[in-house]
Amino acid sequence: MRISFRASTSPTALAAYAALSDRYGDCPIRQAEVIVALGGDGFMLTTLHETQTLELPVYGMNCGTIGFLMNAYAEEGLPDRLREAEETVINPLAMHAVSASGRDHHALAINEVSLLRAGPQAAKLRISVNGRERMPELICDGALVCTPAGSTAYNYSAHGPILPIGSEVLALTAMAAFRPRRWRGALLPMNAEVRFDVLEGAKRPVMADADSRSFRDVVRVDIRSEPTIRHRILFDPGHGLEERLTHEQFT
Repeated sequence: MRISFRASTSPTALAAYAALSDRYGDCPIRQAEVIVALGGDGFMLTTLHETQTLELPVYGMNCGTIGFLMNAYAEEGLPDRLREAEETVINPLAMHAVSASGRDHHALAINEVSLLRAGPQAAKLRISVNGRERMPELICDGALVCTPAGSTAYNYSAHGPILPIGSEVLALTAMAAFRPRRWRGALLPMNAEVRFDVLEGAKRPVMADADSRSFRDVVRVDIRSEPTIRHRILFDPGHGLEERLTHEQFT
């Protein structure tokens, strides 16, 4: 099996890379059948973004502190684990943000696109879905739209729902909503197009973030699912993403 290894810069990941590449070889990525990412969830997201045009399956092994998208690390029997792994295909979100200067920003997000206040005052947002205004004013610390794969990340910390893989649903979740009081958000179909307009942006500046790619002083953010991009993630049998999402709700 032709394996291409990628490792984060942590000492643990680099040591794992040295051991695994010495044992199994390290194939150039364009000749590989599978990518093995060594690190934590953040490095896994980076690997998925950087290799998305190749559409190769990616198998993560946890060498970091957070490993929801990762499998347990073990040096033994890697080719057998890769052959037996279960594949989950996910689509990212596409974000188009416009800054106060008129500049356009485009980014993809596997987990979520979030809008966050960037000053001492709460953000003031207007929300439209599929071109129809749904909330004329939301005063909050921020709001996000997440995929099922990202629903246990920032979304869950903000008390948003966990979404099953294959549910064809996006979550729109508010952070510390002040008006409407305690509004938590909404569930939307996967093909929904969400638009946030930033109100009073000069007084209440807002930043947009797509999987840790940040853009400041935005005045409008459009978010939609991108079905033409497919991320193929491999998990050990019985430990797939669907099982992990279910398990997370009972812990």
